[in-house]
Amino acid sequence: MDFDLTKEQEMIRKEVRKFAQNVIAPVASELDEDETFSEDLTRKMGDIGLFGMFVSEEYDGQAMDYLSYIIAVEEIARVDGSQAATIAAGNSLGIGPLYYFGNEAQKKKYLPKLCRGEALWGFGLTEPTAGSDAGGSKTTAVKDGNEWVLNGSKIFITNAACDMSLGVTVQAITGKKDDGRPEYTCFILEHGTKGFKAVPMHRKMMWRASNTAELYFDEVRVPEENILGKPGDGFHQMLKTLDGGRLSIGAMGLGGAQGAYEAALKYAKEREQFGQPISKFQAVAFKLADCAMEIECARNLLYKACWLRNQGRPFEKEAAMGKLYCSELMGRVANHAVQIHGGYGLMKDYGVERFYRDQKLLDIGEGTSEIQRLVISRYIGC
Repeated sequence: MDFDLTKEQEMIRKEVRKFAQNVIAPVASELDEDETFSEDLTRKMGDIGLFGMFVSEEYDGQAMDYLSYIIAVEEIARVDGSQAATIAAGNSLGIGPLYYFGNEAQKKKYLPKLCRGEALWGFGLTEPTAGSDAGGSKTTAVKDGNEWVLNGSKIFITNAACDMSLGVTVQAITGKKDDGRPEYTCFILEHGTKGFKAVPMHRKMMWRASNTAELYFDEVRVPEENILGKPGDGFHQMLKTLDGGRLSIGAMGLGGAQGAYEAALKYAKEREQFGQPISKFQAVAFKLADCAMEIECARNLLYKACWLRNQGRPFEKEAAMGKLYCSELMGRVANHAVQIHGGYGLMKDYGVERFYRDQKLLDIGEGTSEIQRLVISRYIGC
């Protein structure tokens, strides 16, 4: 067994960490406070190659392995969850479906801009009445000649309603299967299409500097060539996309836990009470020891899932485990970090309160913690 990263992976960690510390950290708090999506930061992340990391070079991707991508997300999340969300959703949910399921014409048309970080793409799955139950979608697409007519809505869609948003992949019901269950098909839908409206969502508790949207489809006409893959493949495509996306959410949990832990450790060494640093008190030291131990466990679990994916082996169970464990781990670590900071941990001048807020979405997005446990239980034969 070899737990060493490659020289390329070590370099990625070093360079992305430096970028996050020098470029993102100075503005993260202000962007969060103002609830501002930063096109400037997004383009800069594109300039250093953080979009299309697992995409081949022919589409202007970086042609890296999946673990390298996960390390990059982890390092961004160590500093700011909002920017990590932009990268994770931009790659796993935006670029991923087009790259893995699109035809050659679709790939050449959309991927280069997305991989260069010049534009963003959304993933239209969640609806007001269909979250964990992805099969409960109500958005429909009815064929009319050589076109499909879409009606419905989506909600909580990342990267789908800013000036950089180029379009979205939308899952819609296109009929019924022989067994009576709905047939789902995914469509490529560009911004500017008549009847398609994307509205930014505000007043969020977390990821306040990422772009989140509601999408509305009112008699939206989509040409036949905008079907992603084959008609009826939509549900399979979405599930496969979520399997990879869970790894990136896990990376956000791991990176966020690392950032919160480091902030707590630094504060505990500097803050003095009763004549000594509070890190010397067993109650605090044990909290930090538990954080360090669990982060190590989480990293090994998540990296193993990525290794399985890189090897072309089944990784779905491990992805669900990694997403679940890393997400909930960040909650425990962020809670300890706030506690160690005491009253200061409740103030926005200290970054741990942002880690505390940003964590909660990880229990919900890309399948709730309850859904992850359901997925795992099925894999173990329950």
